[in-house]
Amino acid sequence: MVKSDTSDIGGLRFQKPDPRIHPSAKLKNCRLGAYAEIGERVILRNVSVGDFSYFERNSEAIYSDIGRFCSIAAHVRINALEHPLERLSTHKFTYRPNEYFRFLPLDKAFRQRRMNKKVTIGHDVWIAHGAVILPDITIGHGAVIAANAVVSRNVEPYQIVAGVPAQPIKKRFKDDVVAALLELGWWDWPKEQIYEAVSDMQILTIEQFLEKWR
Repeated sequence: MVKSDTSDIGGLRFQKPDPRIHPSAKLKNCRLGAYAEIGERVILRNVSVGDFSYFERNSEAIYSDIGRFCSIAAHVRINALEHPLERLSTHKFTYRPNEYFRFLPLDKAFRQRRMNKKVTIGHDVWIAHGAVILPDITIGHGAVIAANAVVSRNVEPYQIVAGVPAQPIKKRFKDDVVAALLELGWWDWPKEQIYEAVSDMQILTIEQFLEKWR
C-alpha cells in the first residue's frame, strides 16, 4: 500500500470538519460525523450520519445508521413510515392517540416496533432522487439505489438496484474487484491518506488503483 504524507502543511489542506446543517433542516436525536452535510428542509429523527456523507434537499430519515461517504439525493425517504395493517384502522390515532384524545397515551409498543426495524446503510452508497427505503433494510457498501426505486429487501455490496420494488440490475464491478474493495476499506483511511489518493481516484482504472494502494 502507498504510504501517505501525514503532514498537513500547516493545517491548510482541509476545510473545517464541522457538520454543515442548513437552517431549514430539522434534526432530533441525531449524530453527525465530520464534514457531514444536511441540506434544505431535510428531516432526520434518530439517525447517525457518517463522515463526509450528505443529504440533499427535502429528504427524510428515521431510525437509521448511515455510513461514511454516502450521497443521498433530494426527496429520498429512508425507513419510510410503517402503519399497523393488522389493526382495525391504519390511521395514526391508534398508535398516537394523545394527538387527538386526552388521557390516552402514546402506544410505546408500536413505537418500539418501529425502532427495532432500523435501516443500516454502508459506506460509499449512492441513493438517487426520490428513492424510498422501507423499514428493516440493510444496504451494503458501495451500492447504488436508482432514482424512484422502492427498496423492500437487502441490497448486496456494490449492487445497483432499480424499480418498484427494487431489483438487482448489475454490480458496479466484477466479484474479485468487489472483494478487493471490501478488503481495502478505503472509507476507514485517515483523511490525510484519502487526500493523497484523490488524484489517483480520478485518473486510474479501478484495477490500477487497487494495484497501487493495496
